[in-house]
Amino acid sequence: MPRRTFVALVLAAALSVSFGAFAPSQAAAAEPTPLAANVTTDLAARVQAFYDKSQTFTAHFDQEFTVKAYNTKRSSAGTVYFQKPGKMAWVYSTPEGNRVVSNGTTVRVYEAANKQMFEQQVSGGQSGAQYPAALSFLLGRGKLSDAFNFEGFEGSQMKFEGGTVLVGTPKTPTPAYTKVLFYVDTQSAQIRRVLILDAQGNRNSFVFSQVQVNTAVPGTTFVFEPPAGTTVVRP
Repeated sequence: MPRRTFVALVLAAALSVSFGAFAPSQAAAAEPTPLAANVTTDLAARVQAFYDKSQTFTAHFDQEFTVKAYNTKRSSAGTVYFQKPGKMAWVYSTPEGNRVVSNGTTVRVYEAANKQMFEQQVSGGQSGAQYPAALSFLLGRGKLSDAFNFEGFEGSQMKFEGGTVLVGTPKTPTPAYTKVLFYVDTQSAQIRRVLILDAQGNRNSFVFSQVQVNTAVPGTTFVFEPPAGTTVVRP
């Protein structure tokens, strides 16, 4: 796998599931039937309302990043924290030591194995465009309905029993992804999984568990200083 895959997937796609249809290889095999437009719109609004009321979000995540061109798959896991406005921290247990931290103005991506940290400024106070729309609503920046045109599907058609899948096509084309699939617990309107697809056929997926909302998160969570000897790279 290319050396900068971790950085690329974080900054481009998630920073930020082989779980059903809409994988390129499966799309022709079974065409799911969309829900009525008003049902989809209502669900998207419920999801937005849930996260509008959530000032903090903490969860365990399992991530799988598949690079089609190299036919490789990389799995990772850890704990993710969001706090409005604009703060986030991805603390990786696998690979151990990797970190992605934003204090709302600067994103720092640390690769423990290479002792490198990539640092990028975020446009403070603006629309949060440098965060992907797949995650920006968790940071209190942007709304799903502003970023995506949605189709909804019964979870049973998408290997997600008991839930609903919102398939989002970006209203403004972006090289980061062509579609984002949100796997929604229909009763609570919480997002349980996210699958990001790009034009090259790469897949970046997240499964969230042990979710907590509106619980206190220490301010130090969003502060990270790399170990001595780390190479810092800025665009």
